[in-house]
Amino acid sequence: MFLKPYARSLVAAASLAVLAGCSSTGGTQDGSMDGTGTAGGAGTGTAGTGQVSGTGVNGSGAGQMAGAQIPQSRTIYFDYDSDSIRPEFESLVNSHAAYLSNNPNAQVVLQGHTDERGTREYNLALGERRAGAVERYLNLRGVSPSQVEVVSYGEERPAARGSNEDSFAQNRRVVFAY
Repeated sequence: MFLKPYARSLVAAASLAVLAGCSSTGGTQDGSMDGTGTAGGAGTGTAGTGQVSGTGVNGSGAGQMAGAQIPQSRTIYFDYDSDSIRPEFESLVNSHAAYLSNNPNAQVVLQGHTDERGTREYNLALGERRAGAVERYLNLRGVSPSQVEVVSYGEERPAARGSNEDSFAQNRRVVFAY
């Protein structure tokens, strides 16, 4: 009798743990540092090498890809100790906004990262601020808040190892993980 509420809580906790594990696989580390990635302009629908139509797509995730293709470039970079989206990455974020707006069933996890400078706590907060800045930008362009989740990894998952400016610059990023 008293075990039933605990069993429900345990099932709910296990489900959340599985979802958290799925969302923490990390994204691709593609994208260029100068914002000249191959994301294409917003609404062009020509990014990528393949053609995906809204119908007849086989395999899993077909419901998320109806009508458009996920932009190939999924990483934007930030200046040191900043959560401002650099102007050269606005077109990339716009292309993700267009994709998400055209595919209301699509979900994205914005993974905020930092370089290794600063305390662990500060970097977790900075990573969250960076991902939050991208989330607000997407919301202003019509993306539903229910489609976006924000996760901060701080300095825990560096894209590049090393203690030089090139490594630091590659680690100051937000990754779009679909």
